[in-house]
Amino acid sequence: MNGDQFRGASRHLKGRAQTAVGGLTGDPARQVRGAVNQVAGGAQYAYGRARDRAEDLVDDGRDLAHAVRDRAGHWIEDGRARADHLLDEGRAFAQTTRQRGSTYGRQAVRYADDNRTSALLGLAAVAFAVGWLSRRKH
Repeated sequence: MNGDQFRGASRHLKGRAQTAVGGLTGDPARQVRGAVNQVAGGAQYAYGRARDRAEDLVDDGRDLAHAVRDRAGHWIEDGRARADHLLDEGRAFAQTTRQRGSTYGRQAVRYADDNRTSALLGLAAVAFAVGWLSRRKH
C-alpha cells in the first residue's frame, strides 16, 4: 500500500465519519464536506492503486529485460525496447489515472456545490437508510 492509497482510504473514512456526524447533529454542511471527502478519498485511493499497478508493470518490464539478456545476448536490444515500452505505458497509465481521478474529484465537488439541495437530499436519504438499517429489531 503506497501513500496515496493510505491517504485516500483515510480521507474516505474521514468523510464517512463527517457524514455520519453531520447526520446525527443535523449539520448539512458537514454532511456535504463528508461526501466530498469520501469521493476525493476514493479517487486518491484509485490513483494509488493505479500507480502501484504501473510500478508493477515497470518492474515486470525490467525483469523481462534481465531474463532476455541472461538467456540470449542477441535479444538484449529487443528486451530493452520492450522494457522501455512497458515503462512508457506504465507512466502513461499512471498519468491518465491521476488526471481522471483529479477530474472526477473536481466534478464531484462542482456537482455538490452546484446541486446542494440534491446533494443534501441524497445524503439525508443515505443517513436515513443507514439509521433504519442499524436500528434494533423489537
